[in-house]
Amino acid sequence: MATKPGILSEWPWRGLGNFKYVVLAPFVAHSIYSYIAKDEKSTANILMIPYILWRLFHSEIWIAYSRYRTAKGTHRIIDKSIDYEQVDRERDWDDQVVLNGLLFYIGTLTIPVVKNMPVWNTEGVILTILLHTGPVEFLYYWFHRALHHHFLYSRYHSHHHSSIATEPITSVAHPFVENLVYFALFTIPLVGMMVTRTNSVIGFAGYVTYIDFMNNMGHCNFELIPKWLFTVFPPLKYLMYTPSFHSLHHTQFRTNYSLFMPMYDYIYGTTDKSSDAVYEASLQKQEESPDAVHLTHLTTPESIYHLRLGFPSLASKPQTSKWYFWVMWPLTCWSMVITWIYGRTFIIERNYFKKQKLQTWVIPRYNVQYLSQRQNESISGLIEDAILDADEKGVKVISLGLMNQGEELNRYGELYVRRHPKLQIKVVDGSSLAVAVVLNTIPKGTTQVLLRGNLSKIAYSIAFGLSQRGIQVATIHEHEHEKLKKRHGTNHGSNLVLSKNYAQKVWLIEDALTEEEQLKAAKGTLFIPFSQFPPKKMRKDCYYHNTPAMVVPTSFENMDSCENWLPRRVMSAWRVAGIVHALEGWNAHECGDTIFSIDKVWEASLRHGFQPLMISS
Repeated sequence: MATKPGILSEWPWRGLGNFKYVVLAPFVAHSIYSYIAKDEKSTANILMIPYILWRLFHSEIWIAYSRYRTAKGTHRIIDKSIDYEQVDRERDWDDQVVLNGLLFYIGTLTIPVVKNMPVWNTEGVILTILLHTGPVEFLYYWFHRALHHHFLYSRYHSHHHSSIATEPITSVAHPFVENLVYFALFTIPLVGMMVTRTNSVIGFAGYVTYIDFMNNMGHCNFELIPKWLFTVFPPLKYLMYTPSFHSLHHTQFRTNYSLFMPMYDYIYGTTDKSSDAVYEASLQKQEESPDAVHLTHLTTPESIYHLRLGFPSLASKPQTSKWYFWVMWPLTCWSMVITWIYGRTFIIERNYFKKQKLQTWVIPRYNVQYLSQRQNESISGLIEDAILDADEKGVKVISLGLMNQGEELNRYGELYVRRHPKLQIKVVDGSSLAVAVVLNTIPKGTTQVLLRGNLSKIAYSIAFGLSQRGIQVATIHEHEHEKLKKRHGTNHGSNLVLSKNYAQKVWLIEDALTEEEQLKAAKGTLFIPFSQFPPKKMRKDCYYHNTPAMVVPTSFENMDSCENWLPRRVMSAWRVAGIVHALEGWNAHECGDTIFSIDKVWEASLRHGFQPLMISS
């Protein structure tokens, strides 16, 4: 909100949350009824729903592309961070789409001339251009300057300017009454077409699309307007702003007030003197080369919406299924096809911590594909290409997240180190820190734990670490018990026991733990996962801890999305391990059977400000 929220700042349907689109339901129902029952073939009514969907889709494209480009670094304008506060402040960016849809629906019902518009009218399009260039741009310029007066700024416009590093949706993050004024301004050309009876479908939809396009472009935080364009047509400098031109308004505040055409800033002397220099500097900015990369992948089909490049409001919350995903299944299927065709990793996030540049890369494959033996070779090839690409870019460390370090897939990353012995980059599977997190999660006073799940590298290390601390590690099956004893030999072997019941109050589990097994646990049992994926929570009378993870320091910059199912500002142990590896400058791989000193890795993580995660229910 603004510093001192004024009257009509709140949106009328704020209390409806994600159900705010129901305010359009009566008008949609009326349009359908009129078309089918009354046989009223109104062009405006027919096109209204596609128009609303197009505006939402158009903005989502800009969001994804902008976040991808700013994460990559090419032509980025402002290097400042985006945080959860900004994401929450801008999460209702689609309020203005609902508002416009509502007002346009009312217009189609009350203004006869818009009911049956032709597809094209040349006079109307020319009139729209003239009315926008004149009255709209002129009135907006002076209204915008008025908004920067301390009275209006503190009550309204400060809400928009709270975002220094802008995103496309920042363009429509305004209080309710401010959006009403903008709507009134932008309807001047539309009213002009209606009065002169020169309105058309393309004139109407094209103008609104132009507004959305320019708004999104001006706030995308990367420069995309080529310099040759202004060389070929010099007057364009006064008729079209650039993203860098408007970004200066968000950093300097009292310059570059224009809507989309800078000519009024030049006329009234409010053009920022550094506009040209910032524009050229942004065009010259190259792709960023990080110090450490975390390599993850898609999980469920819907996980693409939870990526930072997807829906910001979903990405900023732990990954959960939403009721409206079933409506989006056609789009979900198309996204799966696209990721299948797209054969390279892509960047989704950049962070800064203690002068280290960090990035997260995504393998465009899903869990189900990792579980298929036929996909192993192609997935392994994608991981290998990502490692070689990172090595070529001078990256120091790459950490393997989720199923990118499967034992059968690549032996925890060892396969690539063996294939490429001259690798300069260090491959880290993060096992040592994952073990350390689990060991330090077990409540004090615990004397015995039950180990359930596959005996992986991490499971063996946890069992050994616990037995060293004098805590008994129980297993249910005899073959598991024998494997643990054989692995650890006679050292602390007495602390490896075979259990005949499920009475232990602390269970160390994998995500594959079945409902049948969970039902055997005693009431109040604490389930602590040691796998990368969380188990299904089947018991309401038991406690479930998160997968191995740590809370990041407050100085960790540009964190505005959640890592899969983890809470805000919490990072998986595997990802933290790669960052710590780079910070410490350890010149060794952690893959295959190799595991670092548990205590050394844990102490280094704490020293750099990472903190243990409290037990959750």
